[in-house]
Amino acid sequence: MRSDGTSLYATRDLAAAIDRMDKYNFDTMIYVTDKGQKRHFQQVFQILQIMGYDWAKRCQHVPFGVVKGMKTRRGDVTFLEDVLNEIRLRMLQNMASIKTTKELENPQETAERVGLAALIIQDFRGLLLSDYQFSWDRVFQSRGDTGVFLQYTHARLHSLETTFGCGYLNDFNTACLQEPQSVSILQHLLRFDEVLYRSSEDIQPRHIVSYLLTLSHLAAVAHRTLPIKESPPEVAGARLHLFRAVRSVLANGMKLLGITPVCRM
Repeated sequence: MRSDGTSLYATRDLAAAIDRMDKYNFDTMIYVTDKGQKRHFQQVFQILQIMGYDWAKRCQHVPFGVVKGMKTRRGDVTFLEDVLNEIRLRMLQNMASIKTTKELENPQETAERVGLAALIIQDFRGLLLSDYQFSWDRVFQSRGDTGVFLQYTHARLHSLETTFGCGYLNDFNTACLQEPQSVSILQHLLRFDEVLYRSSEDIQPRHIVSYLLTLSHLAAVAHRTLPIKESPPEVAGARLHLFRAVRSVLANGMKLLGITPVCRM
């Protein structure tokens, strides 16, 4: 305790950890804070062990780096509300030049979801511990390794299902998927569980991000080279199921990262 009767930061964290164990009986407790708190949590975990709490060995600190260059119109001090408002505004401006934006029921909601995807992917692409230089222009690129590209790919694949789904989503023959593009996608889809396990082991979302970006690039190539329209029904059905599987895995992976997939943009 301090001389004025208030508690120390470490004291509050000790009490909070004990309370959480009593309430939740957790398997693992993970603290995610900036890397400047590393020594603090090392001390907290050590004190808990000295106090006789063996479960302190199951407490873990995941540090993250510093985001450099993130400024909004309101100045150098950046608050979450400012960032979210900036995301929505910039995304709406980018979408204004796209013809289909006028047909969206709720362009503001779409802009927010795509913008958040852009921000999350930018943040999770590298090691959490690494500092990185933030760039609004890079974040909102529709091509390349960005959250906008993931959302665009998901929306495009959803459009394929909407357009052709009624006629082809019954029986299909996987033997029709012999093209190199199809095989590459199938092989990549098989790695999804492995990637999830890897991310859960080292608590690094970058593995999922890298996997989803590669999947989206493979899907983009397949979309250009494996047409559904005017293909024989058996081939069209197999391809549509392939694209549907890609969209499903893409959506699940995005949700794991805290991203809500959009169906139109």
